[in-house]
Amino acid sequence: MLESITNLFLFIGGLGMFLYGMHVMADGMQKSAGNRMKDVLGLLTSSRLKAVLVGTGITAIIQSSSATTVMVVGFVSAGLMSLSQAIGVIMGANIGTTVTAWIVSLSQIGDSLKVLNPEFYAPLMIGIGAAVIMFSKSEQRQNAAEIIIGFGLLFQGLKFMSDAIAPYTDSPVFTTVFTTLGHNPLLGILSGVVVTALLQSSSVSIGILQMLAGSGLVMTNAAIFITLGENIGTCVTALLSALGGNRNAKRAAVMHLSFNVIGAVLFGSIGILIFMMCPEIAHHRIMPLEISIFHTAFKIVMTLVLFPFGDALVRLSAVLVPEKKEAEDRAEEERITRIDPRIFEQPVIAVEVLSHEVTAMGKLSLENIRRACSFCFTRDRREMEAVRETERRINQMNKELSEYLIKANTLSLNDRQKLVVSNLFSSLTDIERSSDHAENIVEEAQILSDRDLRFSKTGLSDLKEITDAVIEGFGYAIRAREERSVMLARKVGICEDLVDSLRDEQKERHIERLSKGECNPAAGIVFIGIIDNLERISDHAENMAEYIMDEM
Repeated sequence: MLESITNLFLFIGGLGMFLYGMHVMADGMQKSAGNRMKDVLGLLTSSRLKAVLVGTGITAIIQSSSATTVMVVGFVSAGLMSLSQAIGVIMGANIGTTVTAWIVSLSQIGDSLKVLNPEFYAPLMIGIGAAVIMFSKSEQRQNAAEIIIGFGLLFQGLKFMSDAIAPYTDSPVFTTVFTTLGHNPLLGILSGVVVTALLQSSSVSIGILQMLAGSGLVMTNAAIFITLGENIGTCVTALLSALGGNRNAKRAAVMHLSFNVIGAVLFGSIGILIFMMCPEIAHHRIMPLEISIFHTAFKIVMTLVLFPFGDALVRLSAVLVPEKKEAEDRAEEERITRIDPRIFEQPVIAVEVLSHEVTAMGKLSLENIRRACSFCFTRDRREMEAVRETERRINQMNKELSEYLIKANTLSLNDRQKLVVSNLFSSLTDIERSSDHAENIVEEAQILSDRDLRFSKTGLSDLKEITDAVIEGFGYAIRAREERSVMLARKVGICEDLVDSLRDEQKERHIERLSKGECNPAAGIVFIGIIDNLERISDHAENMAEYIMDEM
C-alpha cells in the first residue's frame, strides 16, 4: 500500500516537473527570441506559405499549438491579421507542435546508448542552469540557463513518471484499457480529446502517451486514435479564448478545430481500414519514436492536403460562425479595445498587441486634433460633438490599456521589452493629454461662437500654419510608433522646432495687431489659448518620438 502511494506521489511529482520544465523552457526561449518573434509577423502579409513557416517556427519555440492559436485569435480580434493569413499560421502551428514529441522520444533511447539519453544529463543540466542564474548577471546567459533548466526538468519529470509506472506494466488493467480504446475508435478519440482539454496542451498529453508506450503498454490502434483525439482536444483552448472575441476571432478558432476534425476523420477512417485488413499492425506495441513519426506525418500530410483549400476553410468558418445582426455588429465595433486577456500567456506577443492598441488610441487622438483644428475655422457643432464623444472614448481606452500595461509589466520580459512597456505607458499619457488639449481648443473656439467674435485674416492664416505643423508632427509620432521608424521620429523633432518658432513669431505679431487695434482683445485671448494648446500637443508628440529613439 505504502509503495503504491509512493509511486502515485512520484508520478504526480514527475508530471509537475514535466509541465513546469516545458513552461520554463518555453519562457526562456521566448525571452531569448525577443523582438525577433514579433518581427517575423511582417512575413504573414506576403504569402500563406510564409505564414505556415512562421506558425511552425513560433510553435516550435513556445512548444504549444494551443498557445500559438490563442495568439492568432488575439491578432485577428485586434485586426493585426486576416483570416486568410490566420489559416496559414494555424497549419504551421500544427506542424510545430510535433517538436515536443521528438524531444520526448529522446528519453526512450536504449540502455546501450544511455550516454546519449537526455535523462542521463538532466541533473547536470539543472545544476549548470541554476549556477548560471545565481552567479551570472548577463540577461542573455540567464535566458539560456532557463532553457537548459527547462530541458533538465522536462526529462527528469519523464523519468519520475516512467519509474512510477514501471511496477504496474504487467497489470491487466492497462491492457484492458488500451485494448478497449484500440477496438473502439470513437472512444479512443474521445479519450484523447478529454485528456488534452483538461491538460490544455496536446504536447503534454502526447508526451504522457509516449511515456506509457515506452513502458510497452500501448498498442498501435489505441495510440493512433488517442493521438487524433489529442489534436482535436488542443483546439479547446483557442475556442475558449475566442468566446470573448469578435466574429473573426471565433472564425479563427473554428478554422483550427475544422483542420483537426477533418484530419481525424480522414486518418481515422484510413486507420480503421488498415487495422481491419492487418490485425497484426493494430496489436503491435508501439514505441515512442513511432508515435512521433505518426504525429509528424499526420500534421504534414494534412497541411499538404488542406493547403490549397485554405480559402475554403475560411468560407467554412463563415458558415459555422454566420454574420450577426446589425445591432450586434454595432456593439462589436463599439468595444474599446480588442485585447484577449489570454494573450498575456505569451509575453512577447502581448507587448506587440499592446503596442498596436496604443497606436490605435493615438490615431483616435490624431483624428480629434484634426477635428478640433477644423472647428476653429468652420464652427461646425457636429465637429465639436464628435471631439467630445471621441474624448470620452479615449479616456475609457486609456483606463483599460493602463490596466493591461500594468499587467504586462509583471510578465516575464527581457530588459528591452520592459523598456517598451514603460514607454507605451508614457505614450498613453501623452496621447490622452493631447486629446485633452484638442478638447480645450474646441472650448476656446466655442467662446468665439458664443460671443460672435472673429479672428483677423492674418490671425486665421497664422492659425492655419501652426495647426498644419502640429497635425503633421503628431501624425509622424504615431506612424513612428506603428512602424518603429527612427526616420519618422526625427521628423517629429523638426516639426516641434517649427511649432516653437511659429508660436513665438505669432505671439509677437498678435501683440502688434492688438497695439494697432487690428484685433479684438477678447478674440486675442482665445487665439493665445489655442496656440498654447497646440504647442503642448507638439511637445507630447516629441515625447513619443523620443521613446522610439530610445527603443531603437
